[in-house]
Amino acid sequence: MNASIVSPPPERSLAIAQARRELLHGDAPHARSAVRIDPWITRSWQRCIEAGRHPQQRVSFDPVSRSASREATERNRALVTAARPVIERLSRAIADTRYFAILTDAEGIVIDVGALPDGTDTASRYARDIGRIGVDLSERAIGTSAISTALAEQESVWLHRGEHFFDDTSVYTCAGAPLFGPRGDCIGMLDLSGVQTVERPELRHLATLSARSIENMLVMQDPCELLLHLAWPGHPGNEATEGLVCIDASGNVTGANAAARQMLHQPLARGQHALHFNDLFALPLHMMFDAARRGDAALEVPLWSGLRVQVRPQRGGSGAGGAAPDARPRLRDVETALIRKAVADARGNVAEAARALGISRATVYRKLWRGRPAGAPD
Repeated sequence: MNASIVSPPPERSLAIAQARRELLHGDAPHARSAVRIDPWITRSWQRCIEAGRHPQQRVSFDPVSRSASREATERNRALVTAARPVIERLSRAIADTRYFAILTDAEGIVIDVGALPDGTDTASRYARDIGRIGVDLSERAIGTSAISTALAEQESVWLHRGEHFFDDTSVYTCAGAPLFGPRGDCIGMLDLSGVQTVERPELRHLATLSARSIENMLVMQDPCELLLHLAWPGHPGNEATEGLVCIDASGNVTGANAAARQMLHQPLARGQHALHFNDLFALPLHMMFDAARRGDAALEVPLWSGLRVQVRPQRGGSGAGGAAPDARPRLRDVETALIRKAVADARGNVAEAARALGISRATVYRKLWRGRPAGAPD
């Protein structure tokens, strides 16, 4: 059987068709529908309707202007560089399925494409329609797609055939995953598309893992003085689960990947005021630089939340400027570190920490406040 022209299972096709009739054409809801459409799809359909679109409108897959395409490529050069090896691996992994990879910026403009299926048939022509650098694949241009829904919802998605809004795009099946930069903002998305091909929902997982690989590459390429690799104790990190945090010479957090943001439960570098190392870890910054200089395998470090993480520090690039903190510990820093550790051991109970140290609560507060970086948030 030729996988490139396989129709979707009858019950899946009927469910999609019924959902389209209910939302797009105002038919009464079908009480016994076997499969419901995912809510992000119906939200996208609704946006298309509110924009005055209708499914029968033709889609031309127009590229943006040459100057706009060049600007988008230049603006996203770091993203394209980080994604290129991942897209090449993806292209090998999905070559026999006639799916292909597309990278877009945050506006849905194509900035890189993997290997397209060979051939001169109709499916190959549809693949070439969207697989061109500079083509606008945003919701405003082609309606509902994995690209537009991943960017709008900022989570991974899967769309099959008629779940696209326009009839002209109902030949596509696609998985999409958003891409987040080191500062936590959505900078683009990774799409895996097929034309008139077998539905493979597992590609959503592959797109998500591949997106995380690209994000990790961006963090590791981000100039910093110290790169921290985070893992939970007893759970060795891998590419999908390891947290990455960039620290500059002053101790400010300048970047992080999604795993680190989840592990530390912080926006980290996102927003106007970057967090400081001391806002996260109950350990003096210079000790982390010392560990990186010595090449220590991993340290078990207390967090202010009372949890502990394993941290493998690594000296980063020289883009942040400034020199690393002096390797010789200062008495004040050691004192502050001991107090921080006592508070962490007491799970944030300052009174209990003060009793354990034999000092007053006021002294604990005073010395902890003194140990915080100037301008750090409360």
